[in-house]
Amino acid sequence: MPSKLACLGHSEASPPQPTAQGHLQPEGRMLKGQLPNAGQDLVPHPGSLPTNGCQGPEKSPVPPLSLPAGIGNEDPQAKAKPFTPKPPTRPRLERALSLDEKAWRRRRFRTSHEDLATRGGTSPSRGSLQDEAPQPPTHTGSPPCLSTSLQEIPTSRRAQGSTGGGPSSWGHCISGMISTSLDLLHRDGASAGSTTRLPAVDQKAASNPPWTANSTGKSRLQSRLFRAHSSLGPGRPPSPLACDAKPSFSLLAPIRAKDVRSRSYLEGSLLASGALMGADELARYFPDRSMALFVATWNMQGQKELPPNLDELLLPAEADYAQDLYVIGVQEGCSDRREWEVRLQETLGPRYVTLYSTAHGALYMSVLIRRDLIWFCSEVESSTVTTRIVSHIKTKGALGVSFTFFGTSFLFITSHFTSGDGKVSERLLDYSRTVQGLALPRSVPDTSPYRSDAADVTTRFDGVFWFGDFNFRLNGGRVAVEAILKQDLGEKVSALLQHDQLTQEMKKGSIFKGFQEPDIHFLPSYKFDIGKDSYDTTSKQRTPSYTDRVVYRSRHKGDICPVKYSSCPGIKTSDHRPVYGLFRVKVRPGRDNIPLAAGKFDRELYLIGIKRRISKEIQQQQAPKDQHSSTICTVS
Repeated sequence: MPSKLACLGHSEASPPQPTAQGHLQPEGRMLKGQLPNAGQDLVPHPGSLPTNGCQGPEKSPVPPLSLPAGIGNEDPQAKAKPFTPKPPTRPRLERALSLDEKAWRRRRFRTSHEDLATRGGTSPSRGSLQDEAPQPPTHTGSPPCLSTSLQEIPTSRRAQGSTGGGPSSWGHCISGMISTSLDLLHRDGASAGSTTRLPAVDQKAASNPPWTANSTGKSRLQSRLFRAHSSLGPGRPPSPLACDAKPSFSLLAPIRAKDVRSRSYLEGSLLASGALMGADELARYFPDRSMALFVATWNMQGQKELPPNLDELLLPAEADYAQDLYVIGVQEGCSDRREWEVRLQETLGPRYVTLYSTAHGALYMSVLIRRDLIWFCSEVESSTVTTRIVSHIKTKGALGVSFTFFGTSFLFITSHFTSGDGKVSERLLDYSRTVQGLALPRSVPDTSPYRSDAADVTTRFDGVFWFGDFNFRLNGGRVAVEAILKQDLGEKVSALLQHDQLTQEMKKGSIFKGFQEPDIHFLPSYKFDIGKDSYDTTSKQRTPSYTDRVVYRSRHKGDICPVKYSSCPGIKTSDHRPVYGLFRVKVRPGRDNIPLAAGKFDRELYLIGIKRRISKEIQQQQAPKDQHSSTICTVS
């Protein structure tokens, strides 16, 4: 009979095992008392090794099986029928182990070895079996979460671990099983049509050997292996962007060579497996198919001075996460438009890039997007409309910007309508000129042309956001409005909106047809004394009003969900307060046969913004040192 015992839990036979004295047992010989009778079942005695499966090259601290002496004197070949099971065929590896994974294994092994060596000053090979009473095994083979990946560990790695019998070899083995299990999670998630989030393996789970834990420890190890902490998975939190926990592994999914070689997908197909704008790519970045959008409007009153900090505007305290897309419209913009764009880039930082920026007279618009999403945008197009033709400086009019993100088309319009308390009809005329005069889209195709109207630009896009200084006022006069402002916040806002001209005209259907506005819970944004919280105290005594607004329209019902609608009372460099809105917008897969932006962004602006952030950080770090050095007096 062959000397290698058959291991039903593995595909290979175990190599020669060391004896209690530390010598290897010869291959062709058997120690007496180690082969039971053929007709007798293998019943584990207290302190004996489990017989239902090989747990790897573990050196057991307990003595070998103690059998009756009469059995050892008989010829084993006469009593036991030789049985050599054939190992199953090894599955073909679909992804080779990379150098990064091997390096991770070495790092993980060193950590686990140090943890084992420093635990109580005992031998690492002892583990916790000495302290626990022997119990019959409750599982067969390797742990369920690792049994499949065990077949994919390279032979050299397993052979090396089989001969050692110590914790060092098992450190490599367990690290390999965990690493290969991650690859299986990727393949399983891809085949199921959903994005699988990479598991974050806990430090203690990697350092504690699984054979030294009881059944409770094994279940805890499995739960840690399958616990996900990635922002790309199906369990994405409702708040925008990622989770707080840092993943232990790279979020870049491996790309299989056969997928790169595949040329089977059709150009422009929504179901194409390799399409850039297809459903697979959309599911990777947005498993719930909804993106976070920020829209803001601000009338700067032409002031040259910009606020020292724009965090209150772009990163409001109510939002726990930054947004995926930022669109900012400005009316009566500052004289240095480039400085304004640099400040936006500087505030959002290197994670964002300026996809597009344009101007029409004193109207500015900037579109910033997360840098990893620029590949899924079409070419950006813009159009303008001037409503005050007499003026040489275009302070009144509209500026529209449109593009397609994946398969959803967007239109953003910022406007500055005619001012004046009683000029409602002029403002309605400005609206009509805008919807008829904006020539969009041009080269980017309409996603649903059968729903479009040639006389209304807002019907040609899936999502439309219109924001700006609409100049609609509150009726009733200054005295009546001030009396309402003295009430509680909830009561006075609802009372003020009853006098709002825009709310009344939208109910009539004379303006913003098909549009909605989020609920207002803030005070009127106009008109303030510059640098103060008091409304106009000049001789004109203008009535406080909700002139700055954000409205939206969706081609598909329920695609746009408002999250937050508020103003920025802390920015006081203008007589208007900025107004912003946070939205969740549904995104659909698209086609690749549209004019793509192909990662185009304002590179010069990006570099300037990074340099600004670095220089300011250095100044902040240097400031305490300067203060400390100034307080020290030197006596010569």
